[in-house]
Amino acid sequence: MKKRIVVAITGASGAIYAKVLLDKLSQLQDQIDDIGVLMSQNAEDVWKYELRNEDYQNYPFTRYAKDDFTAPFASGSAKFKYMVICPCSMGTMSRIATGISNDLVTRAADVILKERRKLVLVARDTPYNLIHLRNMQTITEAGGIICPASPSFYSRPATFEDLASTVVDRILDLFDFDIQTFRWSEENVS
Repeated sequence: MKKRIVVAITGASGAIYAKVLLDKLSQLQDQIDDIGVLMSQNAEDVWKYELRNEDYQNYPFTRYAKDDFTAPFASGSAKFKYMVICPCSMGTMSRIATGISNDLVTRAADVILKERRKLVLVARDTPYNLIHLRNMQTITEAGGIICPASPSFYSRPATFEDLASTVVDRILDLFDFDIQTFRWSEENVS
Protein backbone atom coordinates (compact mmCIF):
# COMPACT_ATOMS: atom_id res chain seq x y z
CA MET A 1 0.00 0.00 0.00
CA LYS A 2 1.42 3.38 -0.98
CA LYS A 3 2.05 5.92 1.74
CA ARG A 4 0.60 9.38 2.37
CA ILE A 5 3.10 11.41 4.39
CA VAL A 6 3.36 14.87 5.88
CA VAL A 7 6.94 16.19 6.10
CA ALA A 8 7.38 19.27 8.26
CA ILE A 9 10.69 21.11 8.49
CA THR A 10 11.17 23.57 11.33
CA GLY A 11 13.89 26.12 11.94
CA ALA A 12 16.03 23.95 14.20
CA SER A 13 19.61 23.47 13.09
CA GLY A 14 20.08 20.31 11.04
CA ALA A 15 18.82 21.12 7.55
CA ILE A 16 21.03 18.27 6.31
CA TYR A 17 18.56 15.81 7.86
CA ALA A 18 15.64 17.38 5.97
CA LYS A 19 17.64 17.40 2.73
CA VAL A 20 18.61 13.74 2.99
CA LEU A 21 15.03 12.81 3.93
CA LEU A 22 13.59 14.64 0.91
CA ASP A 23 16.29 13.15 -1.35
CA LYS A 24 15.47 9.62 -0.20
CA LEU A 25 11.72 10.14 -0.44
CA SER A 26 12.23 11.37 -4.00
CA GLN A 27 13.82 8.00 -4.78
CA LEU A 28 10.94 6.05 -3.22
CA GLN A 29 8.15 7.38 -5.44
CA ASP A 30 6.97 3.86 -6.24
CA GLN A 31 6.06 3.44 -2.54
CA ILE A 32 4.41 6.87 -2.14
CA ASP A 33 0.89 8.06 -2.92
CA ASP A 34 1.26 11.65 -1.68
CA ILE A 35 3.68 13.84 0.26
CA GLY A 36 2.79 17.22 1.65
CA VAL A 37 5.69 19.43 2.74
CA LEU A 38 5.50 22.20 5.33
CA MET A 39 8.50 24.44 5.80
CA SER A 40 8.68 27.41 8.10
CA GLN A 41 10.43 30.63 7.10
CA ASN A 42 13.02 29.88 9.77
CA ALA A 43 13.56 26.45 8.20
CA GLU A 44 14.20 28.06 4.81
CA ASP A 45 16.65 30.51 6.41
CA VAL A 46 18.50 27.73 8.24
CA TRP A 47 18.63 25.61 5.05
CA LYS A 48 20.13 28.52 3.09
CA TYR A 49 22.67 29.21 5.84
CA GLU A 50 23.71 25.63 6.58
CA LEU A 51 23.55 24.12 3.10
CA ARG A 52 24.26 27.29 1.10
CA ASN A 53 21.50 26.67 -1.42
CA GLU A 54 17.75 26.90 -1.93
CA ASP A 55 17.27 23.35 -3.22
CA TYR A 56 14.26 22.88 -0.93
CA GLN A 57 12.31 24.52 -3.77
CA ASN A 58 13.21 21.74 -6.24
CA TYR A 59 11.51 18.67 -4.77
CA PRO A 60 8.53 17.08 -6.56
CA PHE A 61 6.21 17.35 -3.54
CA THR A 62 3.32 19.71 -2.87
CA ARG A 63 4.28 22.52 -0.51
CA TYR A 64 1.78 24.07 1.86
CA ALA A 65 1.89 27.38 3.72
CA LYS A 66 1.96 27.22 7.50
CA ASP A 67 -1.48 28.82 7.72
CA ASP A 68 -3.19 26.75 4.99
CA PHE A 69 -5.78 24.89 7.02
CA THR A 70 -7.42 23.70 3.78
CA ALA A 71 -4.47 21.30 3.33
CA PRO A 72 -5.83 17.73 3.25
CA PHE A 73 -3.88 16.58 6.30
CA ALA A 74 -5.48 19.29 8.48
CA SER A 75 -8.27 16.70 8.86
CA GLY A 76 -8.15 13.04 9.77
CA SER A 77 -10.54 12.24 6.93
CA ALA A 78 -7.69 12.69 4.42
CA LYS A 79 -6.03 9.47 5.63
CA PHE A 80 -2.45 10.72 5.79
CA LYS A 81 -0.97 7.91 7.93
CA TYR A 82 2.49 9.29 8.65
CA MET A 83 4.05 12.56 9.71
CA VAL A 84 7.65 13.44 10.40
CA ILE A 85 8.97 16.74 11.70
CA CYS A 86 12.62 16.84 10.67
CA PRO A 87 14.32 18.59 12.30
CA CYS A 88 11.90 19.41 15.10
CA SER A 89 12.53 22.52 17.15
CA MET A 90 11.86 22.43 20.87
CA GLY A 91 9.25 25.19 20.40
CA THR A 92 7.29 23.06 17.92
CA MET A 93 7.61 20.05 20.21
CA SER A 94 6.31 22.11 23.13
CA ARG A 95 3.26 23.30 21.20
CA ILE A 96 2.46 19.72 20.12
CA ALA A 97 2.88 18.40 23.67
CA THR A 98 0.51 21.02 25.07
CA GLY A 99 -2.08 20.73 22.30
CA ILE A 100 -1.55 24.16 20.79
CA SER A 101 -2.52 23.92 17.13
CA ASN A 102 -1.64 27.44 16.03
CA ASP A 103 -0.31 26.56 12.56
CA LEU A 104 -0.55 23.75 10.03
CA VAL A 105 2.45 21.88 11.46
CA THR A 106 0.98 21.62 14.94
CA ARG A 107 -2.54 21.01 13.59
CA ALA A 108 -1.32 18.16 11.38
CA ALA A 109 0.60 16.65 14.32
CA ASP A 110 -2.53 16.91 16.47
CA VAL A 111 -4.56 15.15 13.74
CA ILE A 112 -1.99 12.35 13.42
CA LEU A 113 -2.01 11.79 17.19
CA LYS A 114 -5.79 11.93 17.58
CA GLU A 115 -6.23 9.44 14.73
CA ARG A 116 -3.63 7.11 16.34
CA ARG A 117 -1.36 7.30 13.31
CA LYS A 118 2.44 7.55 13.23
CA LEU A 119 4.11 10.82 14.27
CA VAL A 120 7.91 11.00 14.38
CA LEU A 121 9.70 14.03 15.80
CA VAL A 122 13.40 14.32 14.96
CA ALA A 123 14.57 16.32 17.95
CA ARG A 124 17.62 18.39 17.09
CA ASP A 125 18.88 20.09 20.21
CA THR A 126 21.40 19.38 22.92
CA PRO A 127 21.45 19.24 25.84
CA TYR A 128 17.82 18.70 26.83
CA ASN A 129 16.33 20.45 29.81
CA LEU A 130 13.60 19.02 32.02
CA ILE A 131 10.86 20.81 30.05
CA HIS A 132 12.12 19.20 26.80
CA LEU A 133 12.18 15.77 28.42
CA ARG A 134 8.69 16.15 29.84
CA ASN A 135 7.38 17.27 26.46
CA MET A 136 9.02 14.21 24.89
CA GLN A 137 7.38 12.02 27.53
CA THR A 138 3.96 13.58 26.89
CA ILE A 139 4.26 13.09 23.13
CA THR A 140 5.46 9.50 23.59
CA GLU A 141 2.57 8.73 25.93
CA ALA A 142 0.20 10.19 23.29
CA GLY A 143 1.60 7.76 20.70
CA GLY A 144 4.32 9.85 19.07
CA ILE A 145 7.88 8.70 18.52
CA ILE A 146 10.89 10.79 19.47
CA CYS A 147 13.72 9.97 17.06
CA PRO A 148 16.65 12.18 18.08
CA ALA A 149 19.01 13.38 15.38
CA SER A 150 21.70 11.16 16.90
CA PRO A 151 23.60 9.52 14.05
CA SER A 152 25.23 6.13 14.37
CA PHE A 153 28.79 5.42 13.35
CA TYR A 154 29.00 1.64 12.99
CA SER A 155 28.23 1.91 9.26
CA ARG A 156 31.37 4.07 8.97
CA PRO A 157 29.73 7.10 7.27
CA ALA A 158 32.17 8.96 5.01
CA THR A 159 30.22 12.18 4.34
CA PHE A 160 27.76 14.44 6.15
CA GLU A 161 25.01 12.97 3.96
CA ASP A 162 26.04 9.43 4.95
CA LEU A 163 25.97 10.46 8.60
CA ALA A 164 22.51 12.07 8.27
CA SER A 165 21.34 8.94 6.44
CA THR A 166 21.85 6.89 9.59
CA VAL A 167 19.02 8.91 11.18
CA VAL A 168 16.89 9.26 8.05
CA ASP A 169 16.99 5.52 7.37
CA ARG A 170 15.60 4.95 10.88
CA ILE A 171 12.71 7.30 10.03
CA LEU A 172 12.04 5.42 6.80
CA ASP A 173 12.14 2.13 8.71
CA LEU A 174 9.61 3.53 11.21
CA PHE A 175 7.34 4.29 8.24
CA ASP A 176 7.77 0.74 6.90
CA PHE A 177 9.51 1.69 3.66
CA ASP A 178 11.35 -1.05 1.81
CA ILE A 179 14.88 0.42 1.77
CA GLN A 180 18.43 -0.75 1.44
CA THR A 181 20.46 0.39 4.44
CA PHE A 182 23.20 -0.75 6.77
CA ARG A 183 21.82 -3.16 9.35
CA TRP A 184 23.77 -4.34 12.35
CA SER A 185 25.10 -7.90 12.04
CA GLU A 186 23.94 -8.19 8.45
CA GLU A 187 27.22 -6.87 7.07
CA ASN A 188 30.85 -7.32 7.94
CA VAL A 189 31.44 -5.09 10.98
CA SER A 190 35.03 -6.12 11.57
